[in-house]
Amino acid sequence: MKTYLEKYKGIHPGIILDREFKKRALQQRPFALSIGEYPQTLNAITKGKRKLNTALALKIEEKLGLEEGTLALLQTYFDINEEKSKLKQSSPNLSKLRKSLFWDTDINKIDWSKQYRAVIQRIFERGNETERKEIISFYGQEKIKNALNQNNLPYTIYNK
Repeated sequence: MKTYLEKYKGIHPGIILDREFKKRALQQRPFALSIGEYPQTLNAITKGKRKLNTALALKIEEKLGLEEGTLALLQTYFDINEEKSKLKQSSPNLSKLRKSLFWDTDINKIDWSKQYRAVIQRIFERGNETERKEIISFYGQEKIKNALNQNNLPYTIYNK
């Protein structure tokens, strides 16, 4: 179990299950029917579109001879990774950006991932050093370099 968890931690258990089926030359439909489950359910799980509940994980583990709890723990680790990615900062620290930089729009309604080129351009044209540093820390130097190069702006990024 330890190697399974270390090797696949954070990956959807359905993906691992699909690999296991291929490795053992098992077909999903007959396997699903043999454990009393709908084939559509198992298919959705192996495609990563549906979560693997504990009861089904135990059935699958028993049938495949996997250590009890392996797939359920993989699902838990996957759920943790999903939540962490949701909690990641979705916008820069707005207290470090002057609202007057975005006089023509509501700063709280900016889609920071889709409109990054316009945001970067505006900050590097009109922003101060603190605002530039905040945008660099939010987007990363590589993304800023690419955005400035695409817009043909003569700015350089400082490593401070």
